[in-house]
Amino acid sequence: MKRRHVLTTLAAGVAAVGLPSMAANALPQVEVFKSPTCGCCGAWVDHLKAAGFPVKVVEVDDTTVTRNRYGLPDKFGSCHTGIVNGYVVEGHVPAAEVKRLLAMKPAAIGLAVPGMPVGSPGMEYGDRKDPYDVFLIDKSGRDTVFAHYPKA
Repeated sequence: MKRRHVLTTLAAGVAAVGLPSMAANALPQVEVFKSPTCGCCGAWVDHLKAAGFPVKVVEVDDTTVTRNRYGLPDKFGSCHTGIVNGYVVEGHVPAAEVKRLLAMKPAAIGLAVPGMPVGSPGMEYGDRKDPYDVFLIDKSGRDTVFAHYPKA
C-alpha cells in the first residue's frame, strides 16, 4: 500500500507541475459581436476556433456600439468586432495575426481589416484572393500596415 501511495502522490505532483505550462499555452477567449444573420461572420468565428481560440459569440443588431466603446474609428469598421485581451479585432483578420498581436503586446487599440475582402478568413470564394492589409491601430487612431495578404 505504501508504494502505491508514493507512486500516486508522485504522479499527481508531476501532473500538477505540467498543468501550469499547458495553461500558459492556452489562447485567450475572443468575444465576437456580430449580426445573427451574417454568414461570413460565422465563418470567421469558425476560422478562430480552428486556430485554437475559444470564442464567445454575442449577437447584436449593430457592432458600431462595440467599436465606439473600445475607441476604434468608424473608418476601420467591418461586419463584426472581436475583443481579446482588451484589443479590438475588427473584420476578417487572420488568426495568425491575432496571435502575433497577442505575442507582441503593442500599445494599440487593435487590428482591423476594413470592409470584407474576398479571400480573407470567412470571405473565401473559390481560389480568388484579393489583396488586403491588416492594420494595427494605435491609441490615437492612426493605422500602420501590420500584415499584407496574400502572403508572398
